[in-house]
Amino acid sequence: MSVLRQAARLQEEGRAFALATVTWSRGPSSGKGGSKAIIHPDGRVEGWLGGACATPTVVRHALEALGDGEARVLMLGDGDRRPGVTDVAMACDSDGAMEVFVEPVLPSPHLMVVGTSPMAEMLRGIAAVLGWRAELVSGVEQIAGLGERSYIVVATQGHFDEPALEAALATPATYVGLVASQKRASSVVAWLRERGTCDEALTRVHAPAGIDLGPTTHEEIAVSVMAELVAFKAAGAGAQVVAVEMPAQAVDPVCGMSVEILTAGFVSRHAGAEVYFCAAGCQGVFEADPYAYPVTD
Repeated sequence: MSVLRQAARLQEEGRAFALATVTWSRGPSSGKGGSKAIIHPDGRVEGWLGGACATPTVVRHALEALGDGEARVLMLGDGDRRPGVTDVAMACDSDGAMEVFVEPVLPSPHLMVVGTSPMAEMLRGIAAVLGWRAELVSGVEQIAGLGERSYIVVATQGHFDEPALEAALATPATYVGLVASQKRASSVVAWLRERGTCDEALTRVHAPAGIDLGPTTHEEIAVSVMAELVAFKAAGAGAQVVAVEMPAQAVDPVCGMSVEILTAGFVSRHAGAEVYFCAAGCQGVFEADPYAYPVTD
């Protein structure tokens, strides 16, 4: 599977990853312009970027990008220095250089609309246009299992508001809304309270869902609900937090490059400790005069 097809599949599944693309290179360099790789939150790499010196460094910056959500441009080796570009010194046995664009791809918000009305379908469509992962469901049983970064809007038009809202509150969804009149919403909340739903849980219910626009059409109601969801997201509710696993790395004492300890191919022992190198050349230089290169953790 190509890197781009795999990236599209991961995005469709709502999984976080970083996409790294070589935008420029100067030979000799094993990474060529257009080369791409996916970096997973656990540090796994799919695709090809470059050799032993480049890859661990790109992985480290990619995981940092997943953590802060910011893209970055890396210049590995000697190249044109420009504002906004992160320079990474390369002191290995190569005069090559390359520029890499690292883009974090975070899961889009997930919206579940419960109901089959034209308004419910309109809401799902608007969310999809905004890039949200939106789905329309018609049964209570489909609500179970949603995560804390999901948004649930119950829009069953009185058909099964109560059990749908009860099921929604049983999930850790970041937003639970009910599309109904104020009178109808009060009735549903009262039913839930009588059923034993605690007041703390009931405070999670946004009812009536959406911005109060007064008497409106179904289409306008869908817009008002989506506006509330966007405002809720913009305020930081349900923010996507990616748990990254930074691979254990060491610093090559000769060139200063990051070296992934688990996959390091060049290791020496000095003063009772293991020293890791990005390439045989750095290892040879170190072993010729180890005390000239202080080892850092």
